[in-house]
Amino acid sequence: MVYISHYKSKVGSILLASLDGYLIGLWIEGQSNYLDSIDDIIIEYEDQVIKDTKEWLDRYFNGDRPSIDILKLNPIGTSFRKKVWDILKTIPYGEVIEYNKIAKMISKSMSAQAVGGAVGHNPISIIIPCHRVIGTNNKLVGYNGGLDIKKSLLEHEGYKLGE
Repeated sequence: MVYISHYKSKVGSILLASLDGYLIGLWIEGQSNYLDSIDDIIIEYEDQVIKDTKEWLDRYFNGDRPSIDILKLNPIGTSFRKKVWDILKTIPYGEVIEYNKIAKMISKSMSAQAVGGAVGHNPISIIIPCHRVIGTNNKLVGYNGGLDIKKSLLEHEGYKLGE
């Protein structure tokens, strides 16, 4: 059984989902992968994981830098996607990395497009910070929640675009 709950944020409504005591999803309304990979019974209920996630989001949107490690995460995806998402978790608050640099961290022959596909299917946005991945030459590209939200999240973290 998957529990869901909504959270109102400065970037819009966010849907949270948990399963078996782990956060499995955090989607900003309008994302193309909204509730992707969930084929279980869904019930609106705020379990402890969802409560903890809402506290984490409150802190984040109030300017704190809460650690990802305080949340129990279990994003659903292939082993390749999970490898990319693990790299995303290491990107410091207010910093960015290019898709091609993540690709080279995985393999010399890995393409930035393959990494982009994995980043685009990140089911736990904001907490697993896919908004911190940019294109070559500091170009703002690719975000399922929309580039305006990506820009807003980066500015919230103090990242200066174009620098």
